[in-house]
Amino acid sequence: MTSNSSTINFTQTDQRPLPCLPLISSHLARWDQIQLALYRQPPNRIPEHSSPHHVICINTGAPVTLHQTVDQRSETITSVPGDMGIYPAHLWQTFHWHQPAEFLQLYLEPMLLTHLGRELWGKDQIELIPQLASCFDPLIYQMAIALKTTLETDGIGSKLYADSMANALAVHLLCRYSAHQSLPRQDSGRLSQQQLRQVIDYIDENLDQNLSLSQLASIAHLSSYHFARLFKQSTGTPPHRYHIQRRIERAKQLLMAKELSIAEVAQVVGFASQAHLTYHFKRVVGVTPRVFVQQ
Repeated sequence: MTSNSSTINFTQTDQRPLPCLPLISSHLARWDQIQLALYRQPPNRIPEHSSPHHVICINTGAPVTLHQTVDQRSETITSVPGDMGIYPAHLWQTFHWHQPAEFLQLYLEPMLLTHLGRELWGKDQIELIPQLASCFDPLIYQMAIALKTTLETDGIGSKLYADSMANALAVHLLCRYSAHQSLPRQDSGRLSQQQLRQVIDYIDENLDQNLSLSQLASIAHLSSYHFARLFKQSTGTPPHRYHIQRRIERAKQLLMAKELSIAEVAQVVGFASQAHLTYHFKRVVGVTPRVFVQQ
C-alpha cells in the first residue's frame, strides 16, 4: 500500500500505483521531512515497485486481508484498525488486498533518519527493519492522528508542527525499529539568553509566516532536533505551540484596539481565515474573538 512517487505529488495519476486519489493529503501544506495521505481504496493489486521514502501504513478502516512481498519476504496478514506496517525506502515490494481498505500513510525522508542517526548515535548508516506482521504502536498511531488533525485544522499553517513531529517520529523509529536499538544521547541544557531572544524576536517579527523548524534552528545555529528540545526546555513550550500563542497574544492586542475586523486580525497574525483564528483563540483563551471583543 505504498506510493512510488519521489515527489509525493498526490494529484498526478500517472505517478501513483493506487487507483483513487487520497481523501486528505499534505501536498498543499508543503511539509518538508514528512508527508501524509489518507486513502480509501477498492480491492486492488499494486505491482512491484520501490518507494524513495520510508513509509508507515496504518489501517484506519475495517479489517482487511493483505498479501505483501517486501524485499523477497512474503506475508499474508489480517490487518485490523490501528495495525501498521513499516516499509523502509528503496525495497522492492508488492501488495494485494481483496476488501475495500482505508489507510493512513506517513512518508518520511530517508535523509532525516540518516542525519539523526549520525547526530544522536554517531552512526552514518542505521538500517530500518521492515515491519510486515500486524502490529500496533500507540505512539506512532497518536502521532499520525495528531498530524492528520493538524493538517485538517491548520492546513498550510501546519509546517512547524509537522517538522517537530517528523523529528520525534524518526527518533522513535530509530530507537525501536532499527538494527541499532538504543536510546539517543540527550541534551539537558537550554538555549542561551541570546539564542532565545533572537529566536523569539524572529517569531514575533514573522507571525504571519508559515515558519519551519529549520528556519528557527538556523538562528540558534543548532540542528532542528536539538533546537526543538532546547527551546522546549527553555520556555516550557514546543516551538509550534509557542508560535501559535504569540499569534494569539498579538490578535488580542489588535482586537482590543478595535481598529480591524476579526477577519483582518486573522490575516495580520497569520491565520488562514477568521474560522482558523477562532479555533485557536477559543482553545487558548477560552472564548471566541467575538466574545473577547464584547467583554
